[in-house]
Amino acid sequence: MIPENLFYTKDHEWAQINGDTATIGITDYAQHSLGEITFVELPALKKKLNVHDVAAVVESSKAASDVYSPLAGEVSQVNDELSSQPELINQDCFKAGWLCKLKVSNPDTKHLMTAAQYEEYLKSI
Repeated sequence: MIPENLFYTKDHEWAQINGDTATIGITDYAQHSLGEITFVELPALKKKLNVHDVAAVVESSKAASDVYSPLAGEVSQVNDELSSQPELINQDCFKAGWLCKLKVSNPDTKHLMTAAQYEEYLKSI
């Protein structure tokens, strides 16, 4: 399951860009690899992130994993539902399980993959 309207990273994050806002989350591949998500550490509001800064931490029964920001910007919103329901990431990582939203300072996506490119990347790992 790789939605066409998103951008992807080699670290298995996704970004949906709408104007100057980017919604960030982890991919289906990432949530499946981690197993049952048990805890999510979300970023602070107004935190400034550069590309590849740690934006969040996702913990599962298998491991704790850093989630890197695919774009630069300032955290404008976090998904508070994940504090009490981290399993939303497993249930619906692309909609209900989003992590945070950034007010993007540079909407350049050249370093990100399209859905087709990400699908090819997954075949290589």
